[in-house]
Amino acid sequence: MIETEKTFVVGDIHGCLGMLTRLMERIDWQPDKDNLIFLGDYVDRGVDPKGVVDAILELKQRSPRVQCLIGNHEELFLDFLNGGDLNTFLINGGLSTSESYALDYRSNKPQIPSEHLHFFQSLQPWIELQGYYFVHAGFRPAVDIQRQTIEDMLWIREPFISSDYDFGKPVIFGHTPFVEPLVKENRIGLDTGAVYGNKLTCLELPAMRFHSVEA
Repeated sequence: MIETEKTFVVGDIHGCLGMLTRLMERIDWQPDKDNLIFLGDYVDRGVDPKGVVDAILELKQRSPRVQCLIGNHEELFLDFLNGGDLNTFLINGGLSTSESYALDYRSNKPQIPSEHLHFFQSLQPWIELQGYYFVHAGFRPAVDIQRQTIEDMLWIREPFISSDYDFGKPVIFGHTPFVEPLVKENRIGLDTGAVYGNKLTCLELPAMRFHSVEA
């Protein structure tokens, strides 16, 4: 009998490397046959954003089944690296990212390792598997998935959070923190406030089993 592959989905990490390490030790992810999806927001606010990206890059080297979404904080970081507004970057938690990468954030051309820049530039806005959609923030109700804007996919809260709109399959998302995972018929929220002293959560599919580690 062929064992059905699993999919593990990890919520917003925000520089919490220790929690990510403990979470990966807890789950039974098999690199040769299981999917591993990260929902974005690897950087900002937490103490070791660079370490988190290093850890994810190491996981990607171990398996082609690792897929990573872009979060709004990666968008802000890329904008800053491309000469965007410094204050917007810092106000949204960018100081910890700047310190983690030892950047001179006042420089006109801040530099990060090339493999990290490539990682940020290669992040996906959304992923579709047979039974689910995966996106950082959510989708706008009553808009076809193919016509969703990047702004909504990275930033939306309402009307997505309270909508019962049927997107055709459940949407698994991060971005909006909850004390416990939000589980509704049409959406599952996995940001459980790791960087705010709560916990980092992973959803195992198809078992619908939640794994988490405390801050």
